[in-house]
Amino acid sequence: MSKRKIRIAFVGTGSISGIYLENLTKVFKEVEIAGICDLIRERAERRSKEFGPFKIYNDMYEIFADPTVDVVLNITRPDEHYEVTKAALLAGKHVYSEKPLASTLERGRELVELALERGLYLGGAPDTFMGAAIQTARELIEEGAIGTLVGGCGHMKCRGHESWHRDPEFYYKRGGGPLLDMGPYYVTAFITLLGSVKSVQAVNRTTYPTRTITSEEKYGQIITVDVPTHVNALMEFENGAVAHLLTTFDTFSTDFCNRIEIYGSEGTMIVPDPNNFCDPVKISRGGGREPEIHPVRFGYDFDARALGLCDMCNAIRDGREARASYKMTYHALEVMMGIVRAGDERRVIEIESRHDNPPLMKKGLEDGILD
Repeated sequence: MSKRKIRIAFVGTGSISGIYLENLTKVFKEVEIAGICDLIRERAERRSKEFGPFKIYNDMYEIFADPTVDVVLNITRPDEHYEVTKAALLAGKHVYSEKPLASTLERGRELVELALERGLYLGGAPDTFMGAAIQTARELIEEGAIGTLVGGCGHMKCRGHESWHRDPEFYYKRGGGPLLDMGPYYVTAFITLLGSVKSVQAVNRTTYPTRTITSEEKYGQIITVDVPTHVNALMEFENGAVAHLLTTFDTFSTDFCNRIEIYGSEGTMIVPDPNNFCDPVKISRGGGREPEIHPVRFGYDFDARALGLCDMCNAIRDGREARASYKMTYHALEVMMGIVRAGDERRVIEIESRHDNPPLMKKGLEDGILD
């Protein structure tokens, strides 16, 4: 007897929706798209023509009223995540949200409490930690490949998004900036590899008070920057490891950017870009030796966004805990908002929440099948 497919409806069909729709229609066949909506209906219509056809809802409230919809996929702008997720939870829908969970810790806590109160699943991006590269790195660490964990370092460096993104203003408003935009990939990877974060320290700055858009659609428009754009943080983990994280929209890229290094007593692990799912893991043991290359051991060695969403759908169906659950997204949010606060107040901020890693992904299954 075939298992019932969980039905998903999209709130928002912006840039990131393309890869979700690609994977949900071509890779992940255990779920079903109920329909889509966007404040700009033409965007939803374009996506329907490109990947569908799909039912196009007039607004998110029509989705919430549809009894056939199980899960709301919230891919609105970062500062809108809270309102959309809250409304969906109040309507009795499970929610999977793009990162971050919310633009403030208080809002994130409210959403978690609401989901728990109503017995609903609440999960979210990023799900790259479930991909081939970081799962392989985690298994190697658990096997003792680099010995006792000492710490780590991660750099995400670029000049911002106004030169290429068609609508870049929100990256410089509440819920944006390099920490809340790209930081979730790095923070969730660090949590996966080093465990729960105990405390944070930081020095942050906003280097340029305005930005000029040079992408085509809004060329020449001026953006006022409301968030830190150069964030230097130290994270102390429960196991005693200490990691440095730099996220910035103010520098040019170098050879060491968009990756993570994990330091152990017996070697240094080079983990590929945590915004991606693939690429081999390397371990350097010094002494002039070439790094050991460890090919990935798990599936999803391609851009598998929607992996966490589909895992949550299976968890709903099977009554288990989701891997990309609120436990990860809330802990990551508290870490990031702690970094912002630590930079503002120039002091150590203790992190209250904790996160226990879910089971490693299963090996040997075809792409799109999770259990």
